[in-house]
Amino acid sequence: MSTPRPDLAAPHWLVQLLRSTPVPVPWNMVTRAVVALAVPLAIAYAAGDIGVGALISTGALPAVLSESAGPYRYRARRLGGATLAATAGYLAGLLTGGTPALSMPTVILVAAVSAVISAAGSNASVAGLQMLVFCVIATGQHATGVRVEVLFGCFCLGAAWSLLVALVTWTVRATSPERTAVAHVYVELAAMLSATDEAVSRVARHRLTTAMNTAYDQLLTARSWLSGRDAAYRHLLNLLSATTPAVEASVAMVNAGRRPAAEVVDHFVALSAAVLAGQPLPPPPPVPPGDADPVLAALYAGLVRIGKGDDRKRRQPTPWHRRLREWAGSLASGPLTWIAALRLTLCVAIAEIVGLLVPLERSYWITLTVGIVLKPDFGSVFGRAVLRGIGTVIGVGIGAAVLGLGANGWVLVVLSAVFAGGIAVGKVRNYGIQSAFVTPLIILQMGLAHTGNWSVVLARLVDTVLGCVIVLVFGYLLWPGSRRPRVGGRLADGLDAVAKYVSHALVEASSGEARLARSRARRGAYRALADLRTAFQQAVVEPSAHGRQAVAWWPVIAAQERVADAVTEVGVTIGRGVPPPDPADIELLTAALGELASAVREQRAPRSMPLPDAPQLSGVVDQLESAFDAVRGPDLAERPPLGLVRRFLPHQRRT
Repeated sequence: MSTPRPDLAAPHWLVQLLRSTPVPVPWNMVTRAVVALAVPLAIAYAAGDIGVGALISTGALPAVLSESAGPYRYRARRLGGATLAATAGYLAGLLTGGTPALSMPTVILVAAVSAVISAAGSNASVAGLQMLVFCVIATGQHATGVRVEVLFGCFCLGAAWSLLVALVTWTVRATSPERTAVAHVYVELAAMLSATDEAVSRVARHRLTTAMNTAYDQLLTARSWLSGRDAAYRHLLNLLSATTPAVEASVAMVNAGRRPAAEVVDHFVALSAAVLAGQPLPPPPPVPPGDADPVLAALYAGLVRIGKGDDRKRRQPTPWHRRLREWAGSLASGPLTWIAALRLTLCVAIAEIVGLLVPLERSYWITLTVGIVLKPDFGSVFGRAVLRGIGTVIGVGIGAAVLGLGANGWVLVVLSAVFAGGIAVGKVRNYGIQSAFVTPLIILQMGLAHTGNWSVVLARLVDTVLGCVIVLVFGYLLWPGSRRPRVGGRLADGLDAVAKYVSHALVEASSGEARLARSRARRGAYRALADLRTAFQQAVVEPSAHGRQAVAWWPVIAAQERVADAVTEVGVTIGRGVPPPDPADIELLTAALGELASAVREQRAPRSMPLPDAPQLSGVVDQLESAFDAVRGPDLAERPPLGLVRRFLPHQRRT
């Protein structure tokens, strides 16, 4: 592979970094953020003391920053845990603030704890971040002159208010998020089957995988916390399980380059509407007469299966002590967690020392920036540092404009509402957008809570830039292994998941247990591929060898997905007049996938492997040969040609 000129290869990471995710505006989240943050300001201003409203709205920030779509039980645990952790961190910061001998070790200890507990899952990770952020914020509140009990009381009031706003509709909407998730599966099925372009249909298949994963996660999470009164969730989960054959047949049809009749697409749309409205499902369209195509027959049989539903076994809740043991086990066997904790702790300590030695106003923002950017499980450190810096510069410009125009009173309330809504949009679009709205909001809150002037704006800019520099230098450039390529292991894991799927999908499932095992293997393979794409999207924004190699390996990801789709196409025909492949041929396929995984892990070219010559498996073999070519293609020591970037990144952009 030839190495292109650096001026051609460098811009791709910046383009990927600044690109906004094309998702709809989450109006529900926007509304909740506006109400949670702006209403306290409005009430306090009407009562004659907007500064108190600013203190209360600060307490509402943890829930707003931790907000996520999903079932109410999931959101209650996520937001409740984040708010409780933020409150504990805020109290620790208030009690030690003003005394560096106490505040510095407290902040460093909280940083270490927040990194370690991240191994317990995404909710624990969010809670750890909020605990660190608000501990740091609280250490700077001693400068306000307000008593500690008043500050803490206002914070708790705002926290309680934001939780009420986030969960108040639980009693009337109940299973609405879960029904929406299931209905979204049918919407994505209709979109995939109606796509006329291969690239568009592949993006639609990616979105279908995401929709299926989300629906299963939400329903299984909801049911695991119920104690018998789960009829509605059980019905939705059975419906989703019964949809699996239709999903497999739809993927097979798209992979074969065929489109079903319009009535099939219309039926999926009707199913979506019925699930959303809680109405009976519409009857499936009749099977076209005289068509013996096994893929089409499997699709119509899948539509009939949806109407009948499945009867899944009840899922027993996992005891809390078992989850605690699993978390402790992950800490004992997971050195990456300790390495991330050490990096975060070191950079926070450096930030605290810089804030102590350098005479800067509100220097706690240096530590705040380090904590937010360097949180170990939120994507690329380099990307978050750059986006944080860019977003802060933009946000400071907005805050300066607000102060320069002399806005006050109701104008500040309206502006706070706009910034709150922007935070909700930025959470789902781009981290830089979120930073651009968080910055002016905090500037307003700090200015309203106590005397605010241009120094607030300048301090925010200088401290944030210093924090980003600390992260980039000590947490990225000088940290051992931070720029070393780490993409091979994830690729190999994806190949292993596809190999497991091959061993289940290409045999005849004669029992319910066998069909369930095949369904789980299919979901596991496609989930692994979706996680793989996410990991590479995070890595591709880095300008180091890590990012360049992530770009170079995109063809391998695409090849894995096409192998899985080809296997699905063969699998849905088995038992419908088509016999299963010879077991020896299946062993050849799994052995070839195993060789690919070993070659990726060992960073070598894969050896030539014998492949089946059966006509039934010709499509799988063709895609597997393409996967071998893709693994042999990229050179781990070189940048990929620009044509490779242009060819494969457009698919990633649309997802």
